[in-house]
Amino acid sequence: MVRTLPPLNALRAFEAAARTGGFAAAARELGVTPAAVSQQVAGLEQQLGLPLFRRLARGLALTDAGQAYLPGLEAGFATLVAATRTLRARPRGGRLTISTLPSFAQNWLLPRLPQFQALYPEIDVVLRTEMRLVDFARDAVDIAVRYAVAPPANARADRLAGETIFMCASPSLVHGKPGLRKPADLRRATLLHDAALGSSEPRLAWAPWLALLGMGRALADRGPGFSDSGLLYGAARLGQGVAIGRSVPLEDDLAAGRLVKLFDIELPSRHAYWIVGPKSLPEDPRAAAFRAWILAA
Repeated sequence: MVRTLPPLNALRAFEAAARTGGFAAAARELGVTPAAVSQQVAGLEQQLGLPLFRRLARGLALTDAGQAYLPGLEAGFATLVAATRTLRARPRGGRLTISTLPSFAQNWLLPRLPQFQALYPEIDVVLRTEMRLVDFARDAVDIAVRYAVAPPANARADRLAGETIFMCASPSLVHGKPGLRKPADLRRATLLHDAALGSSEPRLAWAPWLALLGMGRALADRGPGFSDSGLLYGAARLGQGVAIGRSVPLEDDLAAGRLVKLFDIELPSRHAYWIVGPKSLPEDPRAAAFRAWILAA
């Protein structure tokens, strides 16, 4: 079906004049002369075959036809403005470089990343895994995920998630023989150590847990250590020992039964995950899309 509409400039002229109450005010808004606005409105009235204004000595007044026409035009222009704003805000194609912790990337983000890519196929995601803080003025990074007690200073930060900490092991260790059914069973278990985060979050080290369970501190020095949490959790999945786990990176492992929490004991972490970007610059639309997606994921 062919859509026959009056010229857009004529519709804009009428809507502006009706809203502002005169041709002069509408002309100032549209950046043209009052005569041009009057001419556009007259042409619109001629095309419609109806008078839209009554010309008065001091200004304009809408006719019944003009009053009936105006609400639809206002709604139409509002829809055009909203559609244009949405289009401009949509991220354009190109690379989005995300800096994140290795364990978060491997265990939580990577399995969910296809959801983001399905929504924004034009964005090419580059994942950088690192522990250090990002300098957005120096590093080629658009947005970052960090694990900290408080958000980094001088950055735009949204709290992504808190988490709990617990002891965990593979089902084969927990339910096999001799098994891990009570805290005393840890005395003959291999303890796996997080050498990377134990210093920043004390509850990721074994000593506080053994003290909580009333067991000797000597056990805290026994067992292999890992400088990468992903390797630590990998060893736990393979049944190589007992690890201290975190609820966010191990969310999928717990749900799938690849790891099991021990003894129904868990503690809140002082740390949280933060989605972080530069504070001093306008946020890139691609980074804004990723921020909105991950906060809702």
